[in-house]
Amino acid sequence: MRRFTHLIWAFALALIVVSCSSTKEVTTTAEKPVVVEQTKKETSSKEKGVYDLLSSMNGVVEVNKLSKTDHFTEHYEVWFDQMVDPNNGAAGRFKQRVLVAHSSFDAPVIVELQGYKIWTERAGELAKLFQGNQITIEHRYFENSRPRGSIPWETLTVSNAAYDQHVIIESIKQTLYPKNKYISTGISKGGQTTMIHRSLYPNDVDASVCYVTPLNFEREDPRIQKFLETVGTPEQRQQIQDFQLRCLQQKDDLVKELEKVAKEKEYTWDFSTEVALEYYVLEYSFAFWQWGAYGFDQIPDASATPEEMLLHVLSVSGVSFFESKGIQAQRPFFYAAMSEMGMYDYKTEPFKEYLSQSTYNFEFTVPGNMAKKYDKIRMDKVKQFMIRNATKMLFIYGELDTWSATAVDLPDDAYRRGLAKFVLEGGNHGTRIRHFSASDQRQIIGTIEKYIETAAKGNIKK
Repeated sequence: MRRFTHLIWAFALALIVVSCSSTKEVTTTAEKPVVVEQTKKETSSKEKGVYDLLSSMNGVVEVNKLSKTDHFTEHYEVWFDQMVDPNNGAAGRFKQRVLVAHSSFDAPVIVELQGYKIWTERAGELAKLFQGNQITIEHRYFENSRPRGSIPWETLTVSNAAYDQHVIIESIKQTLYPKNKYISTGISKGGQTTMIHRSLYPNDVDASVCYVTPLNFEREDPRIQKFLETVGTPEQRQQIQDFQLRCLQQKDDLVKELEKVAKEKEYTWDFSTEVALEYYVLEYSFAFWQWGAYGFDQIPDASATPEEMLLHVLSVSGVSFFESKGIQAQRPFFYAAMSEMGMYDYKTEPFKEYLSQSTYNFEFTVPGNMAKKYDKIRMDKVKQFMIRNATKMLFIYGELDTWSATAVDLPDDAYRRGLAKFVLEGGNHGTRIRHFSASDQRQIIGTIEKYIETAAKGNIKK
């Protein structure tokens, strides 16, 4: 399929005006105290090696050398000692994992803000483009970046996470890369994390690039269902719904197949196997459009066996998304989504005759069945930040990605403040800069080059 682009981009002249206009910094009122413990005298980063500089940072409790990857000349795992609650020092501390991949003391610094655990030690797209240094920050309470014992869920807020990232970035700026240009970036929930951090600490970095980033305003944002009712063609939407309906009409047979798979793979769920199957079938349409991993000619037709139907449903919806071990690993994601960042629920009207319950949402993922009320204040503040104060932020989306339903809407004066949005026609949740046409890539990369006044030196392959 040919790929085209809808562009809302920052014109070069406007960006020059932004960078050359008043030097007054944009500020917001952070909800957490901004205290970065740095008492050491400034030392030229080039006078010491990277390892020594990292080890000398206040708050760093461990530095481990890693194997070099990509264009990096040195690579380290760094553990920061962080406050569980920045408003209450007595609440305890936890260690947060950070990867520091060094290229040059003069190169831009790409700060990869993870929304989850750290998935890879390799260079991201922007680090490759600019042959830059890369700082990868694991999100609080994922993988090993969590307190010992049980997680104090009430301290898992987007503001506390942003404070974590602020402390780390400021420490690195003061000690390792004091004069470099900084770009924060993230993908999906990492993109949300990037937006939120930027709204609270706008001067930590010079620019931000957010990939496939939703901005939800309700716990179950209704724009998701509206998107699924209009995406693609009527024939395509009907084909998806017909397949879901066949699965539920043959539910007894599919449940038996799921029980076989569960026994073989040792899968469990926090509800009955019947309800588990219903969740997978309802998730199917969201996941089908989100990832675009399967063509319409791969959707099983009426002649498919229950085994074939189940295999396809699980392949598209993803077993771990509802399976107990998968839920446990991603519990911090679900808690954040249900308390502040927003999520979605499922359209049941076409299938209600075959469903065992009336409501299907993600309340079951909240730890300990906590009755956590959704707080929309922070996402509303991010929206206001985008409307009034944001500068030099670039957003990349895939047109058919379900999460594009809640994509950021840029204000009318976007061009004046260096805000840009690029949407890849036919693109999905895996959309990156390298998927655009050569001419569109030049515009995207050119925009980022103007943000940081630095020319791209590397290549990104299609």
